[in-house]
Amino acid sequence: MAIKLYKGDLPAGLSFGTSVAVDTETLGLNPRRDKLCLVQLSAGDGNAHLVQLDRATYDCPNLKALLTDPAVTKIFHFARFDVAALKHYLGVDVAPLYCTKIASRLTRTYTDRHGLKDLVRELLGIEINKLQQSSDWGAHVLSDAQKQYAAQDVLYLHEVKARLDQMLKREAREGLAQACFTFIPARAALDLAGWGEEDVFAH
Repeated sequence: MAIKLYKGDLPAGLSFGTSVAVDTETLGLNPRRDKLCLVQLSAGDGNAHLVQLDRATYDCPNLKALLTDPAVTKIFHFARFDVAALKHYLGVDVAPLYCTKIASRLTRTYTDRHGLKDLVRELLGIEINKLQQSSDWGAHVLSDAQKQYAAQDVLYLHEVKARLDQMLKREAREGLAQACFTFIPARAALDLAGWGEEDVFAH
């Protein structure tokens, strides 16, 4: 496994093929308050690319182009949060996308454990370490432990997606999943606009 860290933006010409795993690290769980610090990417080849953003400008045209490329599917775990943070700080509408958490909820109805650690353990037989989940992602220099943590959040998403796709097909829920994925940018926009907890579909 190789972990590459870039300051400010992705290098020009870097290709991830037709699908890229994406995750973000922020200073907290409120996307309007807590700044976006890091974006992690993987082509599913065992390598991770980490972009440490310039939080004064968020000037990253190459990253923005990738996130909005209609020919590249962006794979997230809990896309709702990441898409909201990327919209708020980078001003981009991420699409097309896939969310492993939604796919898990639609298929793994025998459990209420849909975290990435649970998915990777059950579907791939791999234990991942979440000890750095609450560390300071705004630090000027990231520790090796932080970089390892950030990388593992994208390294397995392609494999997890492949397993969940099989389960979605088995349960005939592919269309429902796709409808949910398509709605995520609107769900993120509702979060940013103040409807994070209120169900606008309720009676």
